[in-house]
Amino acid sequence: MSSSRKGKEGAEEGEQQHGQISNKKRKEIFPYGNYKSYYGYRIGQEMEEDARLKVFKKEWFEGKDCLDIGCNSGIMTIQIAKKFCCQSILGVDIDANRIQDAYWHARKFLRMENARKTLGKASKLEGASGSSEEKDLLDTVSFRKEDFVNSRDPHKNHYDTIICLSVSKWIHLNWGDDGLITLFTRVWSLLRPGGIFVLEPQPWKSYEKNYRVSETTRENYRNLMFYPKDFQDLLLDKIGFRKVEDITSSVSGSKTGFNRPILVFHK
Repeated sequence: MSSSRKGKEGAEEGEQQHGQISNKKRKEIFPYGNYKSYYGYRIGQEMEEDARLKVFKKEWFEGKDCLDIGCNSGIMTIQIAKKFCCQSILGVDIDANRIQDAYWHARKFLRMENARKTLGKASKLEGASGSSEEKDLLDTVSFRKEDFVNSRDPHKNHYDTIICLSVSKWIHLNWGDDGLITLFTRVWSLLRPGGIFVLEPQPWKSYEKNYRVSETTRENYRNLMFYPKDFQDLLLDKIGFRKVEDITSSVSGSKTGFNRPILVFHK
């Protein structure tokens, strides 16, 4: 066989292998909504401020201990810490790869921040806090792999504010109504008196688009008794939250792709 023919066949084999790899990437499944670069995909630019931050209140986070359930790659967690000056914020996610991404993003934000300081440019966070001795980002933000609904490793701390953004659908589809109630019950138990629970539930039409992602989600979808429209009553009447604030209208018309209800429950 001539060397040119061998080279041609080798190239064709390489293209086939590349095609197989590309197909695998295209067919990659995320049964828990654990998409890579989820916020970058939704927002368009990873470093661009999320529109939801514009309607979040500083008093929910400033000087508070906070928990972000389903933090994905940590972008939102980091932005909350930087903008609202949390005492601490822990991001948990079921996917270890997303937690690795989150720490990578935290280090990237920190490098950018240190570079600005080196150039003598005051950061926005310093200007807002009035403190020249701002703690390093990694002293405030931490991440941990955790299946929040099924974890048997209890949290050592309680929290002033817990957020759960675009995550409840995946918990609901993967663990059914029982999993949803477990989520709400655990949130209640981890909140300090007077604490805040910020919930962004996906609408039912989003369930209809995604329930086929696995056999488990298909089966659970057929048996669900609760719908997103029921969550508010569940949290107030069954779980025990004393009041709810609907800030949905404040972010309606946003171009971020997050045109969903945002409900703020007070313990």
